[in-house]
Amino acid sequence: MDHAAPLIDPFARAITYLRVSVTDRCDFRCTYCMAEHMQFLPKRDLLTLEELERLCTAFVRLGVSKLRITGGEPLVRRNVMSFFEGMSQHLGAGLDELTLTTNGSQLDRFAGPLAACGVRRVNVSLDTLDPNKFRAITRWGTLDKVRRGIDAARDAGMRIKINTVALKGFNESELFDLVSWCRAEDMDLTFIEVMPMGDMGDGTDGTLRLDQYWPLRDLRARLAERFALTDLPDRTGGPARYVRLDGTGPRLGFITPLTHNFCESCNRVRVTCTGQLFMCLGQEDAADLRAALRGGAGDGALEDAIRYAIARKPRGHDFDYSRQSVGGRMSRHMSHTGG
Repeated sequence: MDHAAPLIDPFARAITYLRVSVTDRCDFRCTYCMAEHMQFLPKRDLLTLEELERLCTAFVRLGVSKLRITGGEPLVRRNVMSFFEGMSQHLGAGLDELTLTTNGSQLDRFAGPLAACGVRRVNVSLDTLDPNKFRAITRWGTLDKVRRGIDAARDAGMRIKINTVALKGFNESELFDLVSWCRAEDMDLTFIEVMPMGDMGDGTDGTLRLDQYWPLRDLRARLAERFALTDLPDRTGGPARYVRLDGTGPRLGFITPLTHNFCESCNRVRVTCTGQLFMCLGQEDAADLRAALRGGAGDGALEDAIRYAIARKPRGHDFDYSRQSVGGRMSRHMSHTGG
């Protein structure tokens, strides 16, 4: 593959990490992510798998070396493996890593084919080990099926990282159980602060987002009461900062968009399932790449559109729970933007 000059944003950060949502649809309805009776986008608005492959290939030509597939739940998209198969052709030819974030519900079916496409690591979103609480927060999910999926992925040779949204009043009491489980299963664990995106809730169904916010500085302080925490220099291309428990214990990550702005080294952008390129998760500015894909433009024009958008990448995000207006809260749903 011929490679063009790399993507550099206005703050001299090289853009090497692309997160792509292949669908806004999901087989769960997690309370902090979407409404139970979610109105999904018309299928005609979504990029086809062929358009997604063309778009991602353009990013690889421009220096993206890590590609993460997200949703919604990416594995519910029909024929999604054809997209993975297409992108796997770039591994070792510009692309260093092809991976995904999933709720785990379909991993028991797809773990083998994903591994065959060169997927070596998978992030699984899991907020509780209690089957009843799992059902309550996902509304439609079954914990046993997710755990079977995790086992299938590990059997296929993939490393698993568990992503847990820190939810005050929901999984606070499971903090040490989650850590112990990941330690026993040799899996990394990353905690994420709940983000002010989409429907913040009005409290009538017990899902008021402001009440769920558990600052990770408090979570980390609780861990430090029991474990020795050693800061690590590790970076995996994303915003997490890592520690090691008790010297040889599991690696824990912290993604803190509210309590610690992680923007200074941001190397990533996101493309939605409709072809909107968001240069920053916490800003509303976006570039319409679907128009370039469907307007008959060649690859050169598509690359120009990408470069023009990267030239607008801001210094940092603007998440702030104290301001529930534009700027402090993102109006779009995470399932549309991509997890």
